Amino acid sequence: MDSKNALGEFLRARRERVRPEDVGLSGGGLRRVPGLRREEVALLAGISSDYYLRLEQGRDRNPSVQVLEALARVLRLDASATAHLLSLARPERPAVSRRRARRPEAVPASVRELLDTWTGHPAYVQNRFTDCLASNALCRALSPNYMPGVNLLRAVFLDPAERELRRDWEELTAEGVATLRGHIGPDVDDPRLVELVGELSVRSDRFRSLWSRHEVRPMLGRTSLLHHPMVGDFELRSNKFEIPGTDGLNVVVFHAEPAGRSAELLGLLGSLAASGEGPREENPRAHEEAARLDEEP
Repeated sequence: MDSKNALGEFLRARRERVRPEDVGLSGGGLRRVPGLRREEVALLAGISSDYYLRLEQGRDRNPSVQVLEALARVLRLDASATAHLLSLARPERPAVSRRRARRPEAVPASVRELLDTWTGHPAYVQNRFTDCLASNALCRALSPNYMPGVNLLRAVFLDPAERELRRDWEELTAEGVATLRGHIGPDVDDPRLVELVGELSVRSDRFRSLWSRHEVRPMLGRTSLLHHPMVGDFELRSNKFEIPGTDGLNVVVFHAEPAGRSAELLGLLGSLAASGEGPREENPRAHEEAARLDEEP
């Protein structure tokens, strides 16, 4: 990750993912690089090849909005990726100034109280690096990685138990990396990000591959497909809400479809967790209750 040429890295990564036929060009002949050639991007965007080369090499870091929007069209970027591209080309502010301007990451007491009142909904607070800062009891019953102090992205990639929990692990990891990149924006030299990306790049081939793709997604709700050791397979929906007055802290709340099987299993998980009972394979009650729900139409 070259923080000194984030714009160039992004352009190069996205150029390599566009096929010539996607933009009306012939894909035949010998091609030394995947995707589009630099001169093809320049031609389609209406700029000189030399100017585009300077952008990729980081020798020109202040292109106009018109040029960036033309490049976004050629590279087939969606609205989120286009906004990210524009943010990378903003005049840089000193990293120290950015860090000093941040608000503290303390979770407001009122938000902590709110989490504890949601006894039927797993909920937690995370920062923009996916560090868990607070959670309620049902969320920790969902996964012990929802414990304050745990980095959730790191857990998803490196903890085998977390991978076992996630039936949609492939989709979740792709979304998680793209969301992290979108949330960080141009602040790629932040020490916390550098540390996290460095560790995951060394320890996870999948993370390294996903990070190199430079995909960007906004923070949206999703449906998680889970395989929990206490209650089996069920689905939970989640929504994220930014906490005003903080440096990008978000509350994430899970819920099941009302009156459905997943809602019953979530309720069962809550009652088992409240009673301190163990996983389903060690717990006859959990096994019997989950089996009964499986048999119901």
